[in-house]
Amino acid sequence: MLFAEEELTRPRPAATIFYLSVLTRQASMTKDNTISPVKSDPSSTTKPWGGRFSESTDKFVEAFTASIHFDQRLYRHDIEGSRAHARMLGQTGILEAEDVIKIINGLDAIERQIEAGELEWQVALEDIHMNIEARLTETIGLAGKRLHTGRSRNDQIATDIRLWLREQIGGISHEIRRLQTALVELAEREAHTIMPGFTHLQVAQPITFGHHMLAWFEMLQRDHERLQDCLKRVNVLPLGAAALAGTTYPIDPAYTATLLGFARPARNSLDAVSDRDFAIEFNAAAALVMMHLSRFAEELIIWTSAQFDFVRLPDRFCTGSSIMPQKKNPDIPELIRGKTGRVYGHLIALLTLMKGQPLAYNKDNQEDKEPLFDTVDTLLGSLRAFADMMPHVQPKKERMRAAAIQGFSTATDLADYLVRKGLPFRDAHEVVGKAVALGVQSERDLSEMSLETLRSFSDVIEADVFASLTLEGSVAARHHPGGTAPEQVLQQVADARKLLQS
Repeated sequence: MLFAEEELTRPRPAATIFYLSVLTRQASMTKDNTISPVKSDPSSTTKPWGGRFSESTDKFVEAFTASIHFDQRLYRHDIEGSRAHARMLGQTGILEAEDVIKIINGLDAIERQIEAGELEWQVALEDIHMNIEARLTETIGLAGKRLHTGRSRNDQIATDIRLWLREQIGGISHEIRRLQTALVELAEREAHTIMPGFTHLQVAQPITFGHHMLAWFEMLQRDHERLQDCLKRVNVLPLGAAALAGTTYPIDPAYTATLLGFARPARNSLDAVSDRDFAIEFNAAAALVMMHLSRFAEELIIWTSAQFDFVRLPDRFCTGSSIMPQKKNPDIPELIRGKTGRVYGHLIALLTLMKGQPLAYNKDNQEDKEPLFDTVDTLLGSLRAFADMMPHVQPKKERMRAAAIQGFSTATDLADYLVRKGLPFRDAHEVVGKAVALGVQSERDLSEMSLETLRSFSDVIEADVFASLTLEGSVAARHHPGGTAPEQVLQQVADARKLLQS
């Protein structure tokens, strides 16, 4: 219970009542997706910063400003950063070796307690840093109070987030690669499967299903590259900047960076504690990934409709209707399409959060974590769903082939044929347009017209024209790098596999 019973029953403004009701349900997900309750009774808790204050924090303010209900998921990274900081303090002689050993052993014990669900988080201690530090001091005594030498919560949280996000980018990149692998395998399997290609959602030209899957692969490849580039700016160590101006102690940030696997320490202490560009950049990259997944989802939704009926999704990735027994709804693609807006919103939230902040750290930055956390969770879940689903997507080949025939998809091939016979392209375009008009009127595809009918539009047309009007002839003719010809699709598959191995 977050507040004593009399505090919950005392008359309060409506907004306060609502907020307290939310706080009574506050909890956060750890790395193992377990719920860790948060306790709000501060009666025996002393604020680490309380020396300057003459009265206790208002209970509502205490709850309103606390972040422990969501930043507890950073516990491993906070402890990892603290271990490295303690080792650096020992390496530079700022702390005695005996204290460093006690601190590291104490942090190890706390990590085990958290993972066993034995540590009770305190709202009165505000955040993950002070909760762990208080527990450390309680466990090992005065040595625990020495851990914070030469650092601030400002550079500590900036380090925690970077450690966490670096790890998450690794997991996201892995899921992108899993999805790309599924697409490559599907492309290889369906390199000869013909379907209509669309512009304006109108049948345009024949392509192969494998070629279409590799277009999705390319979008994800750009996403993967963006995340790897973003990682360069995430992988910079803020620890050592302290509150904003650095510290008077002879610290060695380069040593700490090496311990934590960062590429380098931050070059400017003011920027180190106040920078959230890396989080915004990541969220922008995540928004692009979600945009691509939403486009994939939209196509799958269209393709599974009765009007198209191009593919079959596995039943385990779909749901039915409570009233219409015939329904098979593509819920996974629909939900991912919907979740895209959620990630877009988080990007705008982070940009808005930072736009008015003067240097250096401000309490506003407490609001950076929840949008970032939810973006990662949403993106990972969406990628996993697609990566699990796509290997089992089954194209309906005959249905796609019939759709490709219906839409005069080889009209451009006829125009190209006429150009090869000597007509300027614009004249060829006009000739084919007239032929298509007749086809629409008579409900015949170009390949279904007689040679005599076709020659009525241009006397350069000969019997060899029909080789250009078949679907197979159309896709085979686009035999160049990046084209839809089956041989080219298989070459693209081979190239894609090399990318996946790099």
